[in-house]
Amino acid sequence: MARNILSAILVIWFGALLSIARAGVPDTTQSKPAGSLEGEWQGTLDAGGTKLRLVLKVTKNGEGKLTGTLDSLDQNANGIPISAIEQSGDDVKLELAAIGGSYAGKMNAGGMEIAGEWKQGGVSLPLVFKRIGLSSLIGGPAPPAPLAAPADDEVLARTLVTDMAARHFDKVFAQFDETMAKALPADKLAESWDSLRSQVGEFRSIESEKREENQGYQIVHVICAFDKMKMDVRLVFDARQRVAGMRSTAAAAKAAWTPPAYAKTESFHERDVTVGAAPWQLPGTLTLPNGAGPFPAVVLVHGSGANDRDESIGSNKTFKDLAWGLASQGIAVLRYDKRTKVHGREVVQLTNLTVKEETVDDAQLAVDLLASQPETQAKHVFVLGHSLGGYVGPRIAAGDQKVAGLILLAGSTRPMEELLVEQVRYGAGLNGKITPQGQEAIEKAEKEEAAIRDPNLKPGTTLTLFGVPVPSSYFLDLRNYHPGETAATLHRPILVLQGERDIQVRLADFDGWKKALGSQPSASFKTYPALNHLFMPGSGPGSEAEYFQPNHVPEEVVQDIAGWVKTNSR
Repeated sequence: MARNILSAILVIWFGALLSIARAGVPDTTQSKPAGSLEGEWQGTLDAGGTKLRLVLKVTKNGEGKLTGTLDSLDQNANGIPISAIEQSGDDVKLELAAIGGSYAGKMNAGGMEIAGEWKQGGVSLPLVFKRIGLSSLIGGPAPPAPLAAPADDEVLARTLVTDMAARHFDKVFAQFDETMAKALPADKLAESWDSLRSQVGEFRSIESEKREENQGYQIVHVICAFDKMKMDVRLVFDARQRVAGMRSTAAAAKAAWTPPAYAKTESFHERDVTVGAAPWQLPGTLTLPNGAGPFPAVVLVHGSGANDRDESIGSNKTFKDLAWGLASQGIAVLRYDKRTKVHGREVVQLTNLTVKEETVDDAQLAVDLLASQPETQAKHVFVLGHSLGGYVGPRIAAGDQKVAGLILLAGSTRPMEELLVEQVRYGAGLNGKITPQGQEAIEKAEKEEAAIRDPNLKPGTTLTLFGVPVPSSYFLDLRNYHPGETAATLHRPILVLQGERDIQVRLADFDGWKKALGSQPSASFKTYPALNHLFMPGSGPGSEAEYFQPNHVPEEVVQDIAGWVKTNSR
């Protein structure tokens, strides 16, 4: 259910937990003496029209001696050792024997800039280094000096990711704004990073950075290569270059989504809609069959994480496949971006967050919207819930009589915390042998499960899930929720579908639905031997790697859903 295998570090149950963006907080960094060479510096070397971004990192070893490295970002050459560092007053000299280079410059009075010359291969070029990061604040008896001139956001993001990989979590924490600092102290940041490593393997390299602007914030996507997969580490910077948000998801695939063969694009059209109203309004897409109608209709409800309306993972889009496939069969479909994707900053500030605010409320509003469209049959609006959406599907229907029936894809009947441990244990043993790191991840998941199930757990407290703080309200709310039992009280048509290769929601959950609903003639059940959690085919033991191979929901699944909807719309 939870896509912890995919999103690991900061997504888990509601992927926007740390997609925070707030500015203007007190400084929490340690200061450096004016004139100190220690710290991180950025410069750009203009070599005949070719611009090379350089990052200089200087620290002191146990003997108090200056040591350092140089990163040439555009050449993907990182950690070049500096063989000799000299600082005499404002004069700075560097020797890089490994590449036959040297640098000599003079630091300004504020200790924020070094202007000098780079020499290599008989060529001399001007090079100015400027401090980057909050570690560049000047201390002393006088009031704190302002931050250094803004560094390139991509360089700063790359530096922070590099620091996490080097386990310099205090340095990363020093860059956080107040909200991030409260949500993710340095020790929890370390836990989150280790959780990511346990899922996707060891960090190998940074491949690229890309910047975008959103509502006044600079967002930098740092694409990182790990042993098992590539991850997109997104850092959100406020106007003072403090980290106001951080999130890690699977890197988008280079291959673009293409329509499945069963999607008859000439037979339907789409229009933009808005689900709900301020402050939680969500952008959505209504896919309508061509023709007079009215048509039976389906609302698609996402799994866990900050999902878009298509449930995109790499180039795969489970919900877009379903929307286009069902519309080709004469069924209207509404899909929308999830609240945790659109309003992540606001969601994380809800001290009593539950699945109601995360998923249920918006699904019910989507049902209302779809039922009000002139092209749809108001009495035949069904909810299709995938993963978390399937788990809470019965709760959505129980609170909304407009829901004509439920279609549950890979919905769990067991508690979330039980699935958490199961998923971690499976991932740790996927290669046949559980490593010490894998065993540590299992034990941590078991401790988190115990904390969630603690009978003394009180409202207003905070739990930690893979290093991510989660309000206790989220799990306390679900303690008395039993999806199978709730579904049995609905007495409405229910279709339960399950992939047999699903490694996140298992056949044990499918059996749970059958046990709860098997005696009801309005309930139907089907499994698909080759399908995974995304309802896409594969072979052999399931793994997260196959989620990033271009694929589609099979036509058989679309036909099964379409036939069931039509049968129950007569």
